[in-house]
Amino acid sequence: MTADPANRHALIFTGGPVPQDLQALPDADFIIAADSGIDNAQRLGSTVDLLVGDLDSASSRAKESAQAVESHPVDKDETDLELALTAALAAGATSATIVGTFAGRLDHALGNMLVVANSRWNNLRIDMLIDTARAWVVRDRVSFEGDRGDLVSLLAVNGPARGVTTRGLAWPLQNAKLDPSVGLGMSNQMSGVSAEVAVDAGTVLVIAPLRNQLVTLGK
Repeated sequence: MTADPANRHALIFTGGPVPQDLQALPDADFIIAADSGIDNAQRLGSTVDLLVGDLDSASSRAKESAQAVESHPVDKDETDLELALTAALAAGATSATIVGTFAGRLDHALGNMLVVANSRWNNLRIDMLIDTARAWVVRDRVSFEGDRGDLVSLLAVNGPARGVTTRGLAWPLQNAKLDPSVGLGMSNQMSGVSAEVAVDAGTVLVIAPLRNQLVTLGK
């Protein structure tokens, strides 16, 4: 559990195949499952406080293990992950770690990456554990540690990102502009054991190997 009552962290499990090669999951003040994410949570040894979604794919046995259930119609306009993030905010979360996978349906996996970068979650610091990768939604700054030579990619989403400055990467950026769907920012490398990415305006997805740990967010 987090020590600071002003900072509440949510752990959110998405559906699909069970994520592979995950590191130890972070401590959380509460755990939310998006539909069949509750089955993944059970397989990974976590007890779910809230199950949310249209519940069309969660197993009956797993549903019964949830402390609370928030059911939505199958015919809805939001994905189960969006509903889970909304529930996290309603519960007072200030940050969230989303556990997912790139196995299974590609549209779901890509959709989840785009959902977490939406401006609806500006007040929620989000990082993701995706199989053997770690990702952060960066609107101001992220710093992390790893090994020299670790790959780190920066992807602008929802429009251009401006004032992008990096520290500790082999090919540094200084007050740069990153546009969506271009190669600048891809396949950089850590030049030492720590790195930092700062963004003045816009949103950047920072994607790095799972062993990049000890993260500090914020200004």
